[in-house]
Order: sequence, then structure tokens, then C-alpha cells
Amino acid sequence: MSKTILVTGGAGYVGSHCVLEFLQHNYNVIVVDNLVNAVKLENQEMPESLIRVERLANKKLEKYLTGDLKDQQFIDEIFANNHIDIVVHFAALKSVGESVAKPLEYYENNVSGTINLLKSMRKSKVTKLIFSSSATVYGDPEVLPLVETLPTGQTCTNPYGRSKHMVEVVLKDLCKSSPEWSVMSLRYFNPVGAHSSGDIGEDPQEIPNNLMPFVTQVAVGMRPELKIFGGDYNTPDGTGVRDYIHIEDLSNGHLKALEQITTELWKDFHPINLGTGRGYSVLEVISTFESANGVKIPYKIVDRRPGDVTELYADAKLANEKLGWTATRDMYDMCASAWKWQSKNPKGYKRD
Repeated sequence: MSKTILVTGGAGYVGSHCVLEFLQHNYNVIVVDNLVNAVKLENQEMPESLIRVERLANKKLEKYLTGDLKDQQFIDEIFANNHIDIVVHFAALKSVGESVAKPLEYYENNVSGTINLLKSMRKSKVTKLIFSSSATVYGDPEVLPLVETLPTGQTCTNPYGRSKHMVEVVLKDLCKSSPEWSVMSLRYFNPVGAHSSGDIGEDPQEIPNNLMPFVTQVAVGMRPELKIFGGDYNTPDGTGVRDYIHIEDLSNGHLKALEQITTELWKDFHPINLGTGRGYSVLEVISTFESANGVKIPYKIVDRRPGDVTELYADAKLANEKLGWTATRDMYDMCASAWKWQSKNPKGYKRD
């Protein structure tokens, strides 16, 4: 019997790529999404990303539901009306800068929404969870690369990172309270790129908060130039350094986690980094994008953004040891696939 996975936030950028991976590996998938980071076109029953996912997978979702994790009754009904084996939890607000301006919304959505989900899971005796966490839980680190044994939460520079850390604290306490729980917290870095088909990719609904979609929107002519937030960091070229990970490597990491969490070996709370282990500066990303795609990216260096840190990159050895997972695609692949998606879909998932 195929396992049934509930995927929260499954119509968003990371969620949709993971849903495709799960469908292609014979899992039954139920998706719930509140459409904050997704596009649902007129007269369509599902977000456009999921319509394309079904086409690429040549397989239907078990079910799609529009709703919000802040609505406890809505979540209770999902678990009451469906058999669910495992939950993969992506649903979250995710902009560092926005979280500084709107902390209450971030704590309500990311922390309270997750607690509602966990309450429904406990009531229905569903005790296996893969949590989409973030490298921001490490804060502004004194040691690089980042390993899972480093302290978290102590130097978080923004409410987004603190909200992810708070959820991890809740999950650890939940696992301590009952030996039945199996939780994997995947701490990943900056997902970029798109599916090899170019049919699904990153489609921010407002001004992009992340580097790569901003670069591709400049490349396609949607925006006149790229703003680089800060050119005075203590890095070789003065711009911030991050560990970028190809979205298909990331979705494969979630698949490996799913395969592992179904075994009885995985009880308790397990944090695992998913990253390449290599940092790239903003200017390196721009340079690689230009050489991969033959497109010039005009840019301007502006003031630093509140909440940003100088450098973040992963030690991903544990993912290799525990999940048999390693990132296989480099920055050239990330840039080429991101441009394939954007040039094929200049307006993202919208058609006009």
C-alpha cells in the first residue's frame, strides 16, 4: 500500500517541487495551501503549479484543499476525513525583511499555525512529521560551516528565524513528551533554480525577497535593475555569502527523508542540514548567471537589509550519513534552470 502524505504549503515554490517528487515515487499526496505564495487562475480548481505538477508526474493528487493552518476546525476535519501516514510541513511566511516589519503575523502564522497542525496530528495519532526548517535558526554564527550540533536560536537576527527556532523547540518538547513521535527538521539554505522541464519554478507574488527570482525578473525585463543589499560585508567582494541549493536537490532530500522516517529507526527529533557546503557571494551568483545564460544583469548596491547576516553555509555530512543524500548540482545548473523557467514563463504562472 502506498503511503499517504499530507503536504502543507504544497502549492508554493519548494512545496510544489517536493509534491512532484513524491508523486513520481508513488506516494499518495494530499495538499493544503492558503494561496499566499501560489497562483490560482480563474475557473481552475487548483493552483496552476499543482496542475502542472500533475501533468509532469502523469498522476493525480489524492486531494487538494484551500485553507489555513490558523483555522483549527479546518485542520481537524482534514485528519478526520482522510487517512494520513506522514505530514510534510512547508506552510510558512518566509521573508526575512517582512518578518522584521510584521513580527506578529510571522509568529501567528509560523508558530501558532504549526501548533494547530500538531494538535490535529496528535488527536488523529499521526506522529511522523518532516518539518521544513531553515538555516536561519543558527542566527549569526561564530563558526562555519554550520553543523547540526551548534546552538540555535541564540543569535537569530530576525523574527522569521526565531519563528522557525520556536517551532523546533516545540517539536523537541513534543518528542520528549511521547516516544511515538518521529520528527525530522530539515534545515536548508537558499533554494534556487527550477524543475528541468522549466514548467514549474519560483513565482513570487510581490517584489521578490530572494536573490535568484529578482535576478531572473531583471533578466526577463520585468525590473530595470537588481538591488544588492549591502556591499560592505566582511567577505572577499563585500557582498553577503550564502549556501544556495538547487530546488531538485532539495526535493530529493525531502524524498530521502520521507523514505527514512517510515522506518522504526527514526524516533525523536532529528535536525539535518540540506546544503551544498559551499558559499557563494551575491556578485558570484550574478557573474555565474550571466555566463550560464548570456544575459547581462544591471545592479546597484544599496544599504544592508535589516536581519541579514554576513555568511551562512552548511556542513551537510549528516544528510549523507543518515539519508544517503548529497547535493549534485552546482551554481551554473541553478542559474541555467532558473532562467529556463523564467524565460519560458515571463509572467510566472499568470497567463496575461
